Parts: sequence; C-alpha cells; structure tokens
Amino acid sequence: MKIIVSVFLLSVAVVFPQKSLVNTAHLDHLYQEIKVNNVKLGIIHIYAESPDYKWIEASGEGIACIDDAARAAVFYMNYYKQTHDKKYLPQIRSLINFQLYMHAANGFFYNFIWKDYTIDTTYRTSIAQPNWWSWRALWALTEAQKFYLKINPRFSREIKKHIIATIDALDKWLTTGNKTAVYGGYELPAWLPFESASDQAAVIVKSLSTFYKNNKSEKVKSIIGHLCAGILKMQQGNETISPYYAFLSWQNGWHAWGNSQADALIDAGRVLNKKEYITAAVNEIKYFYPWLIGKGFYTEFHVVKDDNNITSFADTSKFAQIAYGIRPMIFSCMNAYKLLNDSIFLNTAIRAVKWFFKNNPANTLMYDPKSGRGYDGIIAYGKINNNSGAESTIESLLSILRLEKDKTAKEMLLNMYNKM
Repeated sequence: MKIIVSVFLLSVAVVFPQKSLVNTAHLDHLYQEIKVNNVKLGIIHIYAESPDYKWIEASGEGIACIDDAARAAVFYMNYYKQTHDKKYLPQIRSLINFQLYMHAANGFFYNFIWKDYTIDTTYRTSIAQPNWWSWRALWALTEAQKFYLKINPRFSREIKKHIIATIDALDKWLTTGNKTAVYGGYELPAWLPFESASDQAAVIVKSLSTFYKNNKSEKVKSIIGHLCAGILKMQQGNETISPYYAFLSWQNGWHAWGNSQADALIDAGRVLNKKEYITAAVNEIKYFYPWLIGKGFYTEFHVVKDDNNITSFADTSKFAQIAYGIRPMIFSCMNAYKLLNDSIFLNTAIRAVKWFFKNNPANTLMYDPKSGRGYDGIIAYGKINNNSGAESTIESLLSILRLEKDKTAKEMLLNMYNKM
C-alpha cells in the first residue's frame, strides 16, 4: 500500500502545472566569477554547444564579453526584484564590477576579455568605441545605479560617475543639427549613431531615460530629445501602407534584432511627458507587429520608394530567427500595456512569445523551461541551431521574466504552456 501511495505522489509531482517558466540554470552555468586585481568580476561565457553545452571560446575575440554580461546583469536585477532571491545579489555586484573593469579612459567600453582575463583592446568588435557594446553597458549601469540607490548608496554613486563619463563622451561624439540623407527613396535622419542607426539610438534612449528619471539633467534631456527626433523620422508607412509604422533600423533597412525603438520611445515619452513619442510607439505595436507575426516573422528586409511614392519590399529574409528579435517586441508590448492598460498590447505580447513555444517556422521549442536553455536560432523551416549561447539564453529569459512581472500576462503564459 505504501508503494502505491509513493507512485501516486510521484505522478502528481510530474504533471503538476508550472508555476514559473523562468529557469536560470543554464545562465547560471554560463556565469563564472573571476578575480582581477583582487576584485570579484562576473563574466558570462559566450557560447555553449550541443550536446554537452560546455563553455566555448569565441575564436579571435575572447571567452566573455560586456555585451552578454550587461544583459545578464539587467536580467538578474529584474529577477531579484520579482523574486527577492538574495543568492543572486553577489552575481549582480560582480557583473556590474565587470562593466566598470571594461570602462575605457575615452568614456566608452571594451567588449571582450581573453582567457587570462586581460582585455582585448584591439579586435574590431572589442575596441572601446561608440557601438552596441558600449550602449548595452550603459543600459546595465543606468539600471544598476537605480538598483543600488537604497541598498548600497556608495556603490550607486560610483556607478553614476562612470555613467556621466560615458554621457560626456556620447555628447561629444553625436552629430548635431538635423541633416538628412536619402536611402531607397526615403529622406532619413543623418544625426543618429552612424547617421541613421535608430536601433542603436533606442538602447541609448532607454538607458538615458532611466538615468534622467533618477538624476534630472538638462544635457541628458537634450540628448534624449535629439535622438528621439531621429527615431521618429525613421518610422515609415501607416495603417495601410507598408511597412505599417515600422521603425527602420538603419538606412532603408529593417531587422528584427535589437529593434527596441517602440520600447525606448515609451520610456522617453513617460519621463519627458512627450505624447508624440508614445503615439509613434503604439502605432508600430498596433499595426506592424501583427503584420510581422502574421507573416511568420522576418529577420530583415529593405523598403524602397519609387518615383510615384509607391513602397515595395526588397531583400526580405526569413532566417535566421533569433530570440534577440522577439524580446524587443515583448518589452515594447508590455511597456505599452503597463502605461495604457489596453489588452491589445498584452495579446500581441502573448502572440509574440509563442515563438519560443513552437509557434515558429521550425515548430520547435526555442526556449526550454526544463533546462533554461534558449536555443541559438531557427535557420530554416523545420531546422534550428541546437547550441545555447549567452545571447539567446538571456534574451529568452528576459522575455519570459517580463511577461511574468504582470499577473494577467503570467496567467496567460502559464496557461498556454501547460496546455502544450
């Protein structure tokens, strides 16, 4: 009789519905604490390849990068705020220490470290320059300054000094004025990073909006406004004309990865009380996102306008589809839902997150709650990259965690998963 009871209890445990889909196990596996100059630094190993998922070095670049450590720090800070799990506090501190270690004298950030923990200062994707990795480090530090305001004010002040150094460098580097350039028949801004990189501008705006909220600064306010004006000019189409209020990423091209313009505009609109920013963001979410999801997602395309002002798509590409292309959509939707409380945004977020759960061209899990792995992309119909590196895992976790922050969204997500 006792054996029967034990078997019954075991079967109940197996089928009991999930209470959370966030599993940090694989990210925790990618994390490593190291010591440099007697300071604890947290790094995230870049690659982990199937089937054993051991750490793999990035050939010619290094073992870890600030790009991944910054995103991991943002994830762990948000995870702590939602779960109050204190065991992650040392990891958060060490990951932020790594950001500070990689801060260069010119105000920007190096990206990679070698296996002896020295900084890769020469490779083109690692030099300290105004580029993606510097913006993501800024994102992590602005979130960290806020995170430590009460629990460690001294560390918060130290972080703030680093942020200000980057803002000063950014301010000197950015193009002033409102010159434009024409690509594919579109007149586009030439004052964003690399003329028209609204995708990079969005990360900067999101970071500076957080900083401005906690540290009112006219310089920061001016930079946000300057960049947002350019992002708005990158929005093309309308309800019926392609690309349906999408924000182009760079020149006349759009790509899914890092396309956080709507999310950033909502942040900026909220802190600066700019309704036009929020309206533009909402238009992309309401019209472009459903079109994109309905098409089974694209990874990139270009739009071209002819002499008759007629728009057509060119160079459309379905693959590879990656978690980094889905997460910005979920952030944007949930940001809009939190602000406006309109279910259209919540429903679109749920439609987007289904990409992780087999509603994709591969009909395969792209995030596995049982292992915590986010897989490295859909490379063709019915075919995925089974490796599980840092970027894919972190972007997957950020997506799920953001949905679980909202009670209604979490219920919808768990209900969807438990019915699979």
